[in-house]
Amino acid sequence: MTVSRRRVVAGLGALAVAGPPAVPRGVTAERLARDEEFWAAVARRFRVSPDFVNLENGYYGVMPEPVRQAYHRNVDLLNEQNSHLLRTTYKAAADRVRDRLAGLLGVTRDEIALTRGGTEALQSLISGYRRLRPGDQVMYADLDYHSGQYAMNWLKDRRGAEVARIVMPEPATRQAVLDTYERALREHPKAKLLLLSHMNNRTGLVTPVRRIVSMARGRGVDVIVDAAHSWGQLDFTLPDLDADFAVFSLHKWMGAPLGAGFLYVREQRLGDIDPLYADETYPATDLRSRVHSGTMNVAPFLTVEAALDFHEALGARVKQARLRFLRDRWVRPLRDLPNVEILTPDEPGAYGAITAFRLRGLTTEAANTALADRLMREHRIFTVARTGMSGGGAVRVTPALFTSAADVDRLVAALRDLRES
Repeated sequence: MTVSRRRVVAGLGALAVAGPPAVPRGVTAERLARDEEFWAAVARRFRVSPDFVNLENGYYGVMPEPVRQAYHRNVDLLNEQNSHLLRTTYKAAADRVRDRLAGLLGVTRDEIALTRGGTEALQSLISGYRRLRPGDQVMYADLDYHSGQYAMNWLKDRRGAEVARIVMPEPATRQAVLDTYERALREHPKAKLLLLSHMNNRTGLVTPVRRIVSMARGRGVDVIVDAAHSWGQLDFTLPDLDADFAVFSLHKWMGAPLGAGFLYVREQRLGDIDPLYADETYPATDLRSRVHSGTMNVAPFLTVEAALDFHEALGARVKQARLRFLRDRWVRPLRDLPNVEILTPDEPGAYGAITAFRLRGLTTEAANTALADRLMREHRIFTVARTGMSGGGAVRVTPALFTSAADVDRLVAALRDLRES
């Protein structure tokens, strides 16, 4: 009897209840990043469709099997125990999650509040920022997350703030990014609040956050750092960024279930964020009063520790090296091809897994959507069109831990074929 590849992959996924393979001792992260046998073993811990190559992993992350199975158990537990769980053991479980997050990020538990994702965290901080007066200015860049831009625009009516939009250079370099923010801060002396993406979701550019935060702080400007895409993909702690305010997602690069994130406020800055809707569930001295989600599905949060176990077993440095290796493997062969524009720089520290490209002259959303559709239809490679960049639209490519070198080689061959046609 012939067994389909789909059933084989599904069967492997069902068996993959253990964590990732042990990271060999004495092997550098960069060398391990090229070990396809090791990463094939990692890939077997994920249950993914064999019908296409998924290079659109920036939306949210696939849970590894031990996390997915823990999530199913927690959904059942919540359904079985109902409000008894919410009123008894959940509070201690949520505190353990906050302890784990704080430990990984190098901060304290009291500086972290759980949210249903990075967007809720971002909106809570922006809307709650209380140091704005009519006529003050707020700033964001064209590459920042669209929901963050919308919330900053809302401050015009909410707080009477003037909104300034920064256009990022293209193609970007780290120095050009620094120069752009320095000029924007100099030209907007009334600025009080800046939204700053650590890694943006459009091109994957990684900004030198610590230097920009220092630059802004010297001019009396507070910075909200959007680290939704960078944490779990890059190796850093919060002291590395020196941020007073930041937001994170847990269902992107940490592999937790959809609906989990958190926000961070430096302890000394809590008074600069209003309690949300004058919430009285927690005292005003508790950061959790800055978030109010109502009765929510807590199963994702009960599963966060399983996701962190998987993350820590591999290690942030190993994950970062592998994702950069996969990105380099498809970008470098295309860098010098005529008509192919890579929008994300190759400078060390300026990128991770996410990179955007366009074919020269194809700048509209429709053109790039059509290009992404052709990649899927003709080559079974799933990507996504992105807009909002100064030079026009592009296609975003995002490998994951289960992506193989052969998968990204397939993308290179497909793009060469499409470029010629």
